[in-house]
Amino acid sequence: MINSVRNTVLAYINKDNRGYITPEQFNLFAKQAQIDIFEQYFYDYNNILVKQNGRLSGSGLVDLGKHKAEVIERFSTDSVLIFSNVTQKYYYPGSNPNDTDEPTYYLIDRITYNLTKEVEKVSKNKALNLLASNLTAPSLTWPVYVADEEGLQVYPLTIGTGTLTIQYIRYPRDPKWTWTTLSGGEALFDAGAADYQDFELPIADEPMLVNKILQYAGITVREGEVVQTAKSDEIQDKQEKQ
Repeated sequence: MINSVRNTVLAYINKDNRGYITPEQFNLFAKQAQIDIFEQYFYDYNNILVKQNGRLSGSGLVDLGKHKAEVIERFSTDSVLIFSNVTQKYYYPGSNPNDTDEPTYYLIDRITYNLTKEVEKVSKNKALNLLASNLTAPSLTWPVYVADEEGLQVYPLTIGTGTLTIQYIRYPRDPKWTWTTLSGGEALFDAGAADYQDFELPIADEPMLVNKILQYAGITVREGEVVQTAKSDEIQDKQEKQ
């Protein structure tokens, strides 16, 4: 899909000699466009749930909500938490410098101990209160965790001898249009490159990706008409999906 998106973007921008974006610029814009659409899925899904729970919508939104949920589930994954000797906490997914292939997390779904016992999330203040009493202190039968900027602190500390597994929603992998350079300097698409990465969004989102990339590209080539055209197409695309 990424080559189709880029060809469409270039067709818009090159029309009437409006300008050009390099492959490097396209990849930067493509990354941001995919993140924008990815995060919009959660916003739209939440709005659908609010309307359904408030009985403010018809049955048509049930299928729309299911579609949003199915796309979000594409990015659900799990991994074993790794302990950091530097922070004395567990790494967030994607933050372990020794595992560069692990995708960065968007939100945590749940954490389990030995695949059977769910670890409850608590605030730092609540964790301190729990630890202050032998009656309420976390145990292997009732573990808890605190999340902060450094990582995940799990209690009791002896839980480190077991296996902690995190289930989370990851960010999409950064799209990358890869190419080889021809003798004339032109960039030729190369899907066989080791670092090639297509978009991870559904193909139905291709028009939205084109529109968003055009908005970023329009700023780069200083062509206001490109931006306005892209915004108009995006509004029309949203209306057709509703």
